[in-house]
Amino acid sequence: MKKIFSLFVLVLFASCQDVVDVDLDTSNPRLVIDANILWQKGTSGNEQVIKLSTTTDYYSNTVPAVTGATVFVTNSANTVFNFVDVANNGQYVCSNFVPVINETYTLTVQYNGVTYNATEKLLATPTIDYVEQTTVQGIGEDLIQVKFFFQDNGLEDNNYLVTVQKEPNVIPEQGVIEDRFFQGNQMFGFYTDQDLEAGNNLKFRLLGISRRYYNYMNKLINITSSGGNPFATPPATLRGNIINQNNENDYPFGYFHLSEIDTKNYTIE
Repeated sequence: MKKIFSLFVLVLFASCQDVVDVDLDTSNPRLVIDANILWQKGTSGNEQVIKLSTTTDYYSNTVPAVTGATVFVTNSANTVFNFVDVANNGQYVCSNFVPVINETYTLTVQYNGVTYNATEKLLATPTIDYVEQTTVQGIGEDLIQVKFFFQDNGLEDNNYLVTVQKEPNVIPEQGVIEDRFFQGNQMFGFYTDQDLEAGNNLKFRLLGISRRYYNYMNKLINITSSGGNPFATPPATLRGNIINQNNENDYPFGYFHLSEIDTKNYTIE
């Protein structure tokens, strides 16, 4: 079986030191399109949100919202689902979206005279069957490990995004897995943290994703978890599937992705 991701909390000790402001090179703001359409099992999936913002300086404490854009999604029958920024805060909301497994959808964003497009298929996701907790002997103290199991569909090649959020953390840990060596078998997501203890609440999420999105997220996770110098240049520019129709080289950041999603809450015993 495959270990998906682990979180090891490191405690860093530092002596007092002077604060140094570093002058960083800046570039023109680039559009960021956060277009994740997620259909929670057991719901209609009609409420969906697409967020638009721009990149900003490293030291900025705010994310600039993009307002005044036209945003819509169409399906293969050319049905249009409009996303409207009612609150004028860069969050474009649709209340009548119709999710269909294996349906192909196209995103269109029009902003400042530029049109952006992306096409993706909405993929199915297995049900999380159960969660298993084990304790192994660690260095100095025991270590709690948690797995959540699901059944892979043996009739097709599948890729998955798995996440776990430990309260009160806001940002979840993420990992991607493929069924190349587990075709049609039971698979699992794995999580451990040396600070896990009885009473901790975990939220697991499982998403079936396309191979292209698998590659995108795999690179993104590797970049964000590499650590090191915060001012270093990333090893590569991560490009999503959203295309600038006016100038292909001036692409936005972000990805248009659709998926069914299953979740499961678990409390450490």
